[in-house]
Amino acid sequence: MNAASLTRFVLRARKAAGLRGRVNVLVATSAAIRSLNRKFLGKNKATDVLSFPFASCAEHRNGTKLAGEIAISGDVAVQNATRFGHSAADEVKILALHGILHLAGFDHERDNGAMARKESALRRKLGLPAALIERVQRASKNSLHSGKGTLRATRRSTA
Repeated sequence: MNAASLTRFVLRARKAAGLRGRVNVLVATSAAIRSLNRKFLGKNKATDVLSFPFASCAEHRNGTKLAGEIAISGDVAVQNATRFGHSAADEVKILALHGILHLAGFDHERDNGAMARKESALRRKLGLPAALIERVQRASKNSLHSGKGTLRATRRSTA
């Protein structure tokens, strides 16, 4: 997936989720995501996606409003794509959609399934394979665990 394609998807997903303001997306290695997770959330572990909402849709220096930033592990995206039988590009989109919903105020740990329902509906609308929350729920039932992939490229996109 190239930056232009990711930018177009993030724009569509942001609008579908009703999120106002631009979203910066970073696709990086698991090591970089682990570093961000440790620095900003105090968790010394890699994860698939991190969301950093900006309070009150902060204004960027060029006058555009920013809703927040999302960091995606390309390593995890490659591994999940292989495990679930779809492309790494689709997996990055799934993770971006999940992050966008967090930026829009959803919290799957506290919302009694509201985020899962929204993610599932938007996944269908945007033509994506199984939503992240759906897979995690299935994996928990089947005791699946994630590992690390080998993608090394770092890309940045703004939409």
